[in-house]
Amino acid sequence: MILSPTLIADREALCVKICGIEHFDVVKVFDCGQCFRFDPVPNSKHAAEFSGVAFGRFVSFAQDADTLYIYNSDERDFEDIWKSFLGLDVDYSLILSDISSRSSNPALHSAMDFGKGIRILRQEPWEAICSFIISQNNNIPRIKKIIGALSERCGEPIDIPEALRGHVAPNTVLYSFPTPEALSELGVDGLFELKTGFRAKYIYDAAMKASAGQIDYALLCEESDTSKCVEHLCKIKGVGPKVASCALLFGFARYDAFPIDVWIKRVIEKYFSDGAGDFSPDMLGPYAGIAQQYLFYYERYR
Repeated sequence: MILSPTLIADREALCVKICGIEHFDVVKVFDCGQCFRFDPVPNSKHAAEFSGVAFGRFVSFAQDADTLYIYNSDERDFEDIWKSFLGLDVDYSLILSDISSRSSNPALHSAMDFGKGIRILRQEPWEAICSFIISQNNNIPRIKKIIGALSERCGEPIDIPEALRGHVAPNTVLYSFPTPEALSELGVDGLFELKTGFRAKYIYDAAMKASAGQIDYALLCEESDTSKCVEHLCKIKGVGPKVASCALLFGFARYDAFPIDVWIKRVIEKYFSDGAGDFSPDMLGPYAGIAQQYLFYYERYR
């Protein structure tokens, strides 16, 4: 059954409260390496809270046990934006059951238990493509720093309501994610100045292609064969199967996309008997990408 939580609006606190939430852990969701624009809220009154920017606006997600709070949101925002963004319209009980039925591998089942509460976010497609280009041969703090610099230079200032200033670190200024047009205007040299390194020419090529309508979002959303979507994104300079698969998984909710990075290579070699030669993501079915995220989280954070 797809989650049908109790939704309560608190207009004075500028938030909605979702009670009885299942398969959702705000720390695991925002600290598992799938997004780069959210940070823990210092001194939060909640057990855990992350705030940042998504869909061009400030938002903060907090959790106490099975209650999720979304600040700077009302009921319509939840239904129109955050329910989909957080993957709360997806039945993770069925997904976990499906993955479990396809493999008896003990490491996979341990990873699913360890990572319970992770949900795959539906991020804005362009942001996902650009962010995972930046992620190449990079670490999360540096990825966040580069994205922050690009957003400050090319994005628009984001309003943080005064009543919600307690949900960000002091003196925080936030910016929207840059449009392809804004990034292409910077040029390769301008992008390089913002510490993007060898990725500057890749970001520029992606921005130019997106600005020219050469990234076919309809195909990426509607094509039934995910491998064709990977091929399409690999037309961007510097984009290979791993970056393309990350963009498809985290920006297009293509749950069969299976990014293979150094962590997942290690997982395959370590836990799946005879190594990479005998393993195929197809073994894990239509939710292989979600299984991948559990395995990644298990290997990296256990």
